[in-house]
This record gives sequence, C-alpha cells and structure tokens, in this order.
Amino acid sequence: MGAAKAIKETFEKERSGTKDQSYDYKALQRERLIGYRKEKTAVVRVKKPTNIAKARSLGYKAKKGIVVVRVRVRRGSGAQRRPRKGRKPKRMGVKKLTRAISIKGIAEHRASRKYENCEVLNSYKLGADGKSHYYEVILVDTSAPEIKSDKNLKWICRKTQRGRAERGLTSAGKKSRGLHKKGRGSEKDRPSRNSRIKQKARKARTK
Repeated sequence: MGAAKAIKETFEKERSGTKDQSYDYKALQRERLIGYRKEKTAVVRVKKPTNIAKARSLGYKAKKGIVVVRVRVRRGSGAQRRPRKGRKPKRMGVKKLTRAISIKGIAEHRASRKYENCEVLNSYKLGADGKSHYYEVILVDTSAPEIKSDKNLKWICRKTQRGRAERGLTSAGKKSRGLHKKGRGSEKDRPSRNSRIKQKARKARTK
C-alpha cells in the first residue's frame, strides 16, 4: 500500500470514529477537535495540511505561493429573528431555514476575505463537534513568480479567476449553484438560475 493511500484510510478511520486493536482513532480525532475549538480566531494559518493526501489530490503543492488555513464555521442555519409583525403561522418559523450557500462555501469566503491577495483553490472538511464545522482551505498567491511559472497552477492567475470564492467558481460554489449535475433536470441551471429568470421576464415583456 502506498503512503498516500495509507494516510487517506487513516483519516477516514478518524472521521468515522473507528476503534481497533492497534489504535483508538476516535480519541485522536476528539483531542484534535478540542484543540481547534480553543483557538481564539476562526481563521488560522497552518504550516502544512492536516490531511496531506486529500490536499494533494485537490492541487496542493509544498512550494512558495501556496497557503493553507483552517476555518471554523458555526453549526446550524445561523441566528434567525422571529418576525414581529403579522405573518401566516407557517411563515413565522425561525428553524430549518437553510441558506443558498453551503457551510463549506462560507468557510472559503472567510478565508478569501482574510487573505485578500490570494485566491481559493479548493477546500476539504476536517471534522465537526457540537458547535462548529472545521475546514482547511488551500489558497494561492496569484502574484507569486513560482505560481505564474507552474504549468498546473498558472491558470488561477488569469483575470477571469478573480474572486473565485465570492463568485461561486470553486467546487463548493458550483455545487451550490447546481452545476455539478448535467443532463435531464438541470436545464434551468445554466448559465445560471438568475439569468434564466431574467430571460423568462424578457420573453414575457415582448409578448
């Protein structure tokens, strides 16, 4: 078995809370999450990826211009205030209200906002406890010469890739926009749902 495959299997055991004769992976994951929860800031830069096999599969390289940060995001749908004025009873709820963007997408937004000179390459989940979700986000400094000369990463330096996380161009963003699905059932997702609504409104005006 290769090193990357062994590391991948180990992290899967930790996330699932496996306990075998050789090691208690659940206890290891619990200790790690306790350390994450005690951190004072929600966005923390790390020296190297925790799950190196997963990071490399998403494009990470140990070179100048690539930054890895750990992001903490709250669980749940956020603080929703109950309406003060009249509503139907079914519209008065504050629970089970989900946002149009995923928790992973929120983590990428926060990392991108803190490191303004970098673009989000990709991200992956580390785990979750009772209060928060934890993600590691891979960022790329688009002004670094090492990145501009890299044949596998120089595409991210284009002007069209500016603000990737905010514009929904990352993998998490495309999934929230419904662009991971093709064919039947996804006819109205391209180029975007909003553009389809505008197109329908224009046709209605011309009739």
